[in-house]
Amino acid sequence: MRKLRHRLCFTKVIQLLIMPPKLEPDRLAPEPLLFSRGLGLSFPTVGGSHSLFSISGPEHWHKDFPIAKGDRQSPVDINTSTAVHDPALKPLSLCYEQATSQRIVNNGHSFNVEFDSSQDKGVLEGGPLAGTYRLIQFHFHWGSSDGQGSEHTVDKKKYAAELHLVHWNTKYKDFGEAAQQPDGLAVLGVFLKIGNAQPGLQKIVDVLDSIKTKGKSVEFTGFDPRDLLPGSLDYWTYPGSLTTPPLLESVTWIVLREPISVSSGQMMKFRTLNFNKEGEPEHPMVDNWRPTQPLKNRQIRASFQ
Repeated sequence: MRKLRHRLCFTKVIQLLIMPPKLEPDRLAPEPLLFSRGLGLSFPTVGGSHSLFSISGPEHWHKDFPIAKGDRQSPVDINTSTAVHDPALKPLSLCYEQATSQRIVNNGHSFNVEFDSSQDKGVLEGGPLAGTYRLIQFHFHWGSSDGQGSEHTVDKKKYAAELHLVHWNTKYKDFGEAAQQPDGLAVLGVFLKIGNAQPGLQKIVDVLDSIKTKGKSVEFTGFDPRDLLPGSLDYWTYPGSLTTPPLLESVTWIVLREPISVSSGQMMKFRTLNFNKEGEPEHPMVDNWRPTQPLKNRQIRASFQ
């Protein structure tokens, strides 16, 4: 029996009368990039199909995406001495009991575990959020060594990796529309620190050989995202952005204080993935994280003292 670690909630399952349209992952669009089925992003490429991280690094993104120098960019360093406890912040309500995973895909800059978000099967509510946000995918960022990999930092400390559970606000018609709105997305961030192997992660690790190169995907059903959450849901929150182009400033960030553990062996398996497509020169998928950005006039709030 699964250990009860999180507050109970009643998962709302509301049948939609109109199913949201789905875009084929590789369908072309007149824009330089598009949301692929609302689950990931296709990006302009440099020198073939190389990743944003392997050739044209984050320091160059502002040339194509001026918002990279905007006022609410992510990630940021979480300075615990200046973060403000806000007693008005509510506890998080993670209703993942009926979350339905569908596939795992190498998108050329990370791998996504995609979920059915056509109904309220896996939802995030409470915390700093108003309304209901549906889980659509999660992915990770990691380093070339165990000493780096997270995007957010805590008092300048880097973790080995960072998990992002991506949700969209159901007051909008779909993920694509929500991503254009200032309150459209909510991303739950979880740090991974080196320690004991994470049992909940092993099912993912075991299929990574099947998606070694960009564009590869396999069916991935029955995965419970609660297996990747720590025991405490204490969090920091601030208004921010996507951390990869188009860097839209539409994310309410919720970063959990307590990390989960991951073994060095599990992290090494992440590094066996490639940025490149099959048959192209090999570019190991490592250091797929964006450096921290200026906080500017934003305040980081904490749910705890």
